[in-house]
Amino acid sequence: MSAADAVAGAQPLVVLDRVRREYDAGVVAVRRVSLRIERGELMAVCGPSGSGKSTLLHLIGTLDRPSEGSVWLDGFDVAALSDRELSALRASRVGFVFQQFHLAASVPVLDNVADGLLYAGVARRERRERAEQVLCRLGLGHRLDHRPHELSGGERQRVAIARAAVGEPTLLLADEPTGNLDSRSGGQMLELLRGLHARGTTVVVITHDRDVAGALSRRVDLRDGEVVGDTAAGAAP
Repeated sequence: MSAADAVAGAQPLVVLDRVRREYDAGVVAVRRVSLRIERGELMAVCGPSGSGKSTLLHLIGTLDRPSEGSVWLDGFDVAALSDRELSALRASRVGFVFQQFHLAASVPVLDNVADGLLYAGVARRERRERAEQVLCRLGLGHRLDHRPHELSGGERQRVAIARAAVGEPTLLLADEPTGNLDSRSGGQMLELLRGLHARGTTVVVITHDRDVAGALSRRVDLRDGEVVGDTAAGAAP
């Protein structure tokens, strides 16, 4: 897709156009990937370890810039933005859920989530009020004053989702969100992501688990940094 197409008409939320990401020593993690993510999608990016999934997530979420090709997010050409402008775009549009949670160990759950609004310019009182609302919605209203080490793995993952969702992002990117959970907690995690999707958030899940990928509406398969399949759930590759 051309740059003009990306900004014309009913623009998609994310456009990757022939994106390549090469690191030092000639390591190529993503090879000329072209991908379009429409608003309101619930999709998985699936592939084995080393297939380029996490690199693709970083490119989609503007945590990294491509070596070649272009990335558009919500109509903005990432290459045309300064680091400060890119940070502002990311803070207002994108929420991240990482497999290792990345919660501050000594900070109560309420403030872990409220801190997700630090870069959005929201006053402290409102940050805490919004954090409490989303935590209660995710069934953690009784855990507001607990520290992360006092929670189960499933509860910590819900806190991570609450922190990503508190800013009501247009796009939520989840990197192996069920990877550290048992099957029951993993199923609950998928239901939480479905709930966010139902409220209007575009959700992209990075996973190596084909059962997780098959539970979502669209599946993009990666291998050796290339897209080798792009199907609706249940469709033949």
